[in-house]
Amino acid sequence: MGVIQSVAAVAMVERFGDNGRGTRRTIMAARRERPTMDELVFEVTQESDGGYTAECLSEDIFTQGDTWEELRRNAMEAVKGYYFDSTPPATIRLHLVRDEVVRAG
Repeated sequence: MGVIQSVAAVAMVERFGDNGRGTRRTIMAARRERPTMDELVFEVTQESDGGYTAECLSEDIFTQGDTWEELRRNAMEAVKGYYFDSTPPATIRLHLVRDEVVRAG
């Protein structure tokens, strides 16, 4: 959970109390109050086995895929699931990070 969500969840607990049911309900209420974004950015890394992993930079969303197309589908599905009770961002950016070390001489 991001810092903004944590602060919102604490504010909700202080405002409505925990009433012994745990904080899941409180956090879900805090999630509905967050401002909407136009774009989510995922940092994508190609794994040594050829697959891809993707981590959203602004939300707690992670996914993976064996191919780029599978990763795209999984990222869209993960975002849809994460925002099941609210409006998802208009776009998803998959930013491939490639770290290559070459010998200079």
